[in-house]
Amino acid sequence: MEIKIQDKLIGEQHPTYFIADIAANHDGDLDRAVELIHLAKKAGADAAKFQNFRAPNIVSDYGFKNMGEQVSHQAEWKESVFEVFSGASIPFEWTPTLKDACDEFEIHYFSSPYDYEAIDMLDPYVPAYKAGSGLMSWPQAIVSMAEKGKPVIIATGAADISEVARAMSMVRVVNDQIVLMQCNTNYTASADNYDHLHLNVLKTFAVMYPDVIIGLSDHTHSVAPVLGAVALGARVIERHFTDDNDREGPDHKFAMNPEAWAEMVAETRILERALGSTEKFVAGNEQDTLIVQRRCLRAARDISAGEVMSREMIEALRPATPGAIMPHEDEMVIGAKARTDIPFGKELRWNDLEA
Repeated sequence: MEIKIQDKLIGEQHPTYFIADIAANHDGDLDRAVELIHLAKKAGADAAKFQNFRAPNIVSDYGFKNMGEQVSHQAEWKESVFEVFSGASIPFEWTPTLKDACDEFEIHYFSSPYDYEAIDMLDPYVPAYKAGSGLMSWPQAIVSMAEKGKPVIIATGAADISEVARAMSMVRVVNDQIVLMQCNTNYTASADNYDHLHLNVLKTFAVMYPDVIIGLSDHTHSVAPVLGAVALGARVIERHFTDDNDREGPDHKFAMNPEAWAEMVAETRILERALGSTEKFVAGNEQDTLIVQRRCLRAARDISAGEVMSREMIEALRPATPGAIMPHEDEMVIGAKARTDIPFGKELRWNDLEA
């Protein structure tokens, strides 16, 4: 199974595809957004992703204010949820500039839209859509993206398997270019979050949907979850991206900086090389080891022509000289006669023996 995003093939036989989610880390500055695109490319990202929402179309100011105190990662926000989303939103007018910047830096551009108007607005600019985890409760919006005929990357944070199955059944009616992402949507940057990533869900996704690309959308800092996900078959990795984790803003704290991102990509590329083949065989760089580390049968003493071979006359020692008799063949040696004199320590060969 493989899909194509712009000029890159994604699948089991292709390199892991890295999405740098710049999200709200532009801090309301278009020039800064462009610079983050540049930094993401330099750090090894394949795509720079943004999020297109307008506060009135994604959150209810009334609803959050009537919840009482703000909870989860929002508890640390100094402004109301509505105000934070208003400040973090990307004007639709930025889209052509962001797309042009990505083209200039040779990195893919796409975005997570959070309403139907944003879905339609993005269509001329993106080679793929990313459905955020929050849309698990609104799968109709994911279907709207899928109907555009482009790959759809679906995050599944804070969802159970029945919700995933519901969304997948709806989307697959109209589109089979799907990346299904395991995700944990806790944005506190707490070390406790590693206990809740449940990377093994990727095994479940692979069994349920063998014709779908699997991936990981993650909000932790360590490279370990990424390497684990790739080892389990993930071929798309998404993490948030910033240039400074100490900046003010809703997404900076749990994002990765360029140095950490570059290390993550480099370690993943090493892992990809190391994963190799599912076939077990003597590897190319083991050919010499095959001789010097293995054993063959050797004469345990000087043996004269005509002597009948007994177990005491042979021993298994390194090196395994090419053409020598292997230790697992010892039963066929016992009882045979030496055809010629065999000096102590010499490897035994079948032409040294006769029945």
